[in-house]
Amino acid sequence: MTAPSASLPALDPPIFDDTSQDFHTFLAAYRAAFPDDVLTVRDTVTANQDPTALVWTLAERNRHPVVVFDDVAGLGTPLVTNLFASRERVGRMLGGVSPAGIHAEYQARSRRLMAPRVLQSGAVTGIVQEHVDLGTLPTIRHFATDRGPYITNAILIAEDRELGFGNASYHRSMLHSPNEIATSLHSRGHLWRMFQRAVEQGRPLPVAMVIGAHPLFMLAGAARLPYGVDERHVASGLFGAPLEVVRTPRYGIEVPAHAEIVLEGVLDPSARVDEGPFGEFTGYSSDRSTNNLLRVETVMRRSDAWLVDVVGGNSAEHLNLGRIPRESEMVEKLMERFPSVTAVHYPSSGTHFHAYVALRQSRPGEARQVMLGLLGWDPYLKTVVAVDHDVDITRDEQVLWAIATHLQPHLDVVVVDGLPGSALDPSASGVGTTSRMGLDATRGPNFDGIRARIDDDAMARAAALLARIDTGKH
Repeated sequence: MTAPSASLPALDPPIFDDTSQDFHTFLAAYRAAFPDDVLTVRDTVTANQDPTALVWTLAERNRHPVVVFDDVAGLGTPLVTNLFASRERVGRMLGGVSPAGIHAEYQARSRRLMAPRVLQSGAVTGIVQEHVDLGTLPTIRHFATDRGPYITNAILIAEDRELGFGNASYHRSMLHSPNEIATSLHSRGHLWRMFQRAVEQGRPLPVAMVIGAHPLFMLAGAARLPYGVDERHVASGLFGAPLEVVRTPRYGIEVPAHAEIVLEGVLDPSARVDEGPFGEFTGYSSDRSTNNLLRVETVMRRSDAWLVDVVGGNSAEHLNLGRIPRESEMVEKLMERFPSVTAVHYPSSGTHFHAYVALRQSRPGEARQVMLGLLGWDPYLKTVVAVDHDVDITRDEQVLWAIATHLQPHLDVVVVDGLPGSALDPSASGVGTTSRMGLDATRGPNFDGIRARIDDDAMARAAALLARIDTGKH
């Protein structure tokens, strides 16, 4: 296992200039700018959990690089994963903003909706096959508890030609037969709504599955949008230029022209197939599924296609990819309504179910009002913790300290029950509703205490002393 050479001249700060819509070009540019943030594995690994195991081992050591596997046994192509595990890296994808600037930059770009630009051909039209054998599709098993190998980076695109819009969204998918895929459509999602309309009309729903594309297209696939707004238009906004697309051979669905692999086919309205369990964002394996069948009729792929994977389970990548668009919307709403809010953070320790909010409280009860607003807007949230502006909400231990020293349970806890919750929440036991809780860990108007503080110059002297000790110069 080797990391890329860091012999390239260091740029201060590193310049990352990626104007392409091609994943291969993106990765080459990123590797050149940030060689220490791309780990290349040249040893042969198996397709049975080895990539996931390495990402987990790196995370335990607080390392979250892009990981490139040159040789996954039986895959026949490189595998790239862990792209979204680092917020610093996501900020670089969005033009070089800091992690704290991601929300505002994402919102600004995603609002610049633009229709895609149709090309006659692209990298993904390099190979077009109408004789389908999905046994040649590169897939890996992520967890021992999974039903089998899964496609985790599967963005399904459907178009409603009558109403004039399309939809793109992530759906976990596994091979079912040489020309069929079992998938879950999420029964509250927009694709499910489009599928139900097709069922009512007695017809199958044509779809295209994109497996691997530029990270900004992948980020757009996780966008939270009103029904009828097309994620491909959001992708254009994130790029700052129209998304380049080609039309699929059979149904003319517009897909990224530079994607790695695209499967085209129909969702069968009459078929139900076994799908799951799969390691979900909760950290538990879930077999909750809509059990839908995608019958594949055409395969499009680059001649040099890679498998661009998303680490499943409660990995940093899975959580960041799902959360950043939702966080961006929530933070904007909250700060517009409550100017006292200084920061919002969804900790990985809480999967999608916890959020921390920091504020400069200007009047009694404001923290509770902010918490209720966030709990009402975000359908995933079960717990919100409000703290003062001087608490670093990116650090769980500081939030826990605020709860321990500022909160009185009989005064500062609010619980609301009977609200819709996540179908994947293992504590919901299939009921479909959840209770939600706000913890007011702000100091409040009658708080009696002065926070212990060390002067900045003393901290600077301590840092200098430690540096001398570490280098043996003390």
